Amino acid sequence: QVQLVESGGGFVQAGGSLKLSCVASGSIARGNVMGWYRQAPGKQRELVATITTSGSTNYAESVKGRFTISGDNGENTVFLQMNNLKPEDTAVYYCNYRRPGYGIYYWGKGTLVTVSS
Repeated sequence: QVQLVESGGGFVQAGGSLKLSCVASGSIARGNVMGWYRQAPGKQRELVATITTSGSTNYAESVKGRFTISGDNGENTVFLQMNNLKPEDTAVYYCNYRRPGYGIYYWGKGTLVTVSS
């Protein structure tokens, strides 16, 4: 079992910044992939960014150049720095832990990000 706890969401005006954190605990395996997904009202959950334990990253086109994902393997923590936020970034952001090839994945409970115009 892996537990994920997100923090850092909130309310911000367009153009502002927020930093999300996700702390993983439990049976953390090497070779995992952690990341952030988001779900806006009335929409499906979508990928925001992922990072592997080796530091490889992947971003959705809509956030490239504005968001940066980073990780601290020693602390089992993943961060999402979000800059130049737009109203369309408003969503619940979920932390995800995945072990490729094993069909294992976990979700956090989510943290709400609201961006006003």
